[in-house]
Amino acid sequence: MMKRIISYPGSVLVWLSYGLLLCLFHPVQVICHYANGYSLRKKSVDILNLGLLYSLSFVGCRIRITGLEKVPKGRPLIIISNHQSFFDIPPVIWAFRKYHPKFVSKKELGKGIPSVSYNLRHGGSALIDRKNPRQSIIEISKLGKHIEETGYSASIFPEGTRSKTGKLKTFQSAGLATLLKKAPSALIVPFVLDGHDRLMKNGYFPLTFGVRLNYCVLEAIDPKNRDAENLSIDVRDKIQKKLDELRQENPK
Repeated sequence: MMKRIISYPGSVLVWLSYGLLLCLFHPVQVICHYANGYSLRKKSVDILNLGLLYSLSFVGCRIRITGLEKVPKGRPLIIISNHQSFFDIPPVIWAFRKYHPKFVSKKELGKGIPSVSYNLRHGGSALIDRKNPRQSIIEISKLGKHIEETGYSASIFPEGTRSKTGKLKTFQSAGLATLLKKAPSALIVPFVLDGHDRLMKNGYFPLTFGVRLNYCVLEAIDPKNRDAENLSIDVRDKIQKKLDELRQENPK
């Protein structure tokens, strides 16, 4: 009962900090972009997402990031994650900040959200129209070519939509196939997000107090001579196995 009571003011502080950080860093991004281009703007985005991630401490979240030593160097990466909530993006950006993650995102997010929309438009992400497969393929192809040329990373959520219960949905393979076609030297890095479903079991308010949030990098997969559909199934199985392990450790 006490945790439930504390969750209300804690949730207010989380959303206030989110709003303030997003509004504050929007002009910061713009200034950095025009003052020094990509490099300085990216640093501001990294700091923003560190702040967003640890804003969840207001509701007693315990944050653990593991497996970063497994991230390979010297090749472009395709980061594949399960999708649980609105909170999935900051841990990807912060954990993989050295690898310049770009996102495959629906085009609607490219407008109207302070900081987020600006970063998507100016950071090299692919903004896709889900109702227009041709446009989606073109944008994802551009992203694949970009990471191949720069050695950066692309982040995708192959479930497409969030799983509010935490139960994995089917992983779609079309986006991965397009990325691999344009970035043949890329390695696949599964990234497990655990706890956001429990954090939001009541919806956006109040957030659940005291949830352990686990973010786990799994062993990289070389996609050479493997088709995208098979790879998607393999990655999903690996993420599911890790989720099962984490939930046995922390059932609540």
